[in-house]
Amino acid sequence: MLRMIPAACSSIKITFPLFTERCAAGFPSPAQDYIEAELDLNDYCISRKHATFFVRAIGNSMTDIGLNSGDLMVVDKAEQAQHGDIVIAEIDGEFTVKRLLLNPRPALQAMNPAFPTLYPEQLQIFGVVMAFVHKTRGGE
Repeated sequence: MLRMIPAACSSIKITFPLFTERCAAGFPSPAQDYIEAELDLNDYCISRKHATFFVRAIGNSMTDIGLNSGDLMVVDKAEQAQHGDIVIAEIDGEFTVKRLLLNPRPALQAMNPAFPTLYPEQLQIFGVVMAFVHKTRGGE
């Protein structure tokens, strides 16, 4: 069963410092204390509050794009799905998260070679995954 959590509708902003210096994923660079701006994750991840839901991923079919079981997905129901988008789709009454392929024919592609690409006869897109939150420590 898909459990949807609506995005917060509060007008209260909670911001955090966004530093101008990038963080190297290879060798470390000297840290800089320059703040570029204040970052509100609601503004960064959510375009339409009333059309946005949070959904938890279950399973391992999307691990090659970094989406793991237990990760939280930010889903916009009002966004028009395009070729290559990560979407929540309904197939035979079940929800699944996959990459949407429109050419040469509609398909839902898993991002893990252990899972097959799906070619559903009926394709209902529930929403487009705009972002996902992957915790590196701690539980849900």
